[in-house]
Amino acid sequence: MTQTGNVSGGLALDARSLDALRLQAKQNPEQANKAVAQQFEAVFLQMVLKSMRDATPQDGPTDSDQTRMYTSMLDQQIAQSLSAKGIGLADVMLRQLGRSQTAAPSPAPTPVPSPVTSTPVDAKTSGPVASKDFLSRMKEHAIAASNATGIPAKFLLGHAAFESGWGKGEIRTADGSPSHNLFGIKAGRNWKGATVDVTTTEYVDGAPRKMVQKFRAYASYAEAFKDYASLMQNSPRYAAVLRQSDSAGFAQGLQRAGYATDPRYAEKLTRILNGASMRQTLVA
Repeated sequence: MTQTGNVSGGLALDARSLDALRLQAKQNPEQANKAVAQQFEAVFLQMVLKSMRDATPQDGPTDSDQTRMYTSMLDQQIAQSLSAKGIGLADVMLRQLGRSQTAAPSPAPTPVPSPVTSTPVDAKTSGPVASKDFLSRMKEHAIAASNATGIPAKFLLGHAAFESGWGKGEIRTADGSPSHNLFGIKAGRNWKGATVDVTTTEYVDGAPRKMVQKFRAYASYAEAFKDYASLMQNSPRYAAVLRQSDSAGFAQGLQRAGYATDPRYAEKLTRILNGASMRQTLVA
């Protein structure tokens, strides 16, 4: 029978023993390692005994489901007793656990910007060359959208750069091709065009949560800027955004209108809009 009052005294084969073992791992990692090694040794011994039982005939006149149940319970007790004395397996595991915990940690992998996120890549800089390249490629589309909406081209460029991580975090379709959705615009019930399903980070009551959302997909970047301009013009919720003439006001207007759920959205976007790459592109 499994003991649950003392983790080291019984097999961790029930929920209470497992919970106790988890708690012990937090409070005393070294002692928890010993308990885990002993538990593994006991389970291993029980498996050996079971294999031996299964290899012997079990159709004698005294054999029944009840006798087999009691035999299994006896094997578990034998396994616990043997593991308490130790057969050496737990000691080997304990030494291995100790070495792995004291070894120098491996260098952390270089983070790769996720192409699937509704929380924009917070790129303070994507490298001056990459930033200028993105802005120069999108400048013509931004000017066209600016003429249609009255929103300064700088704001449109900065918003596209922010949402897409300077193009590096652009939402992509299942086959890896670009969706051309630089603004992270979701596909609502009224959207009739192509869509792409992606896992995004949304903030619910201030806490980040992962969820799958449908986003719009376009045939070109020109189409993406045109649709963004249409959204700003035709949605009453963004009426105040159209009237903004400074970076902070534009960013705050988008956040107040509910463009994104990130509580620091306006702050991050303003930093992009006022960054060196934007200034240099406008001068050029």
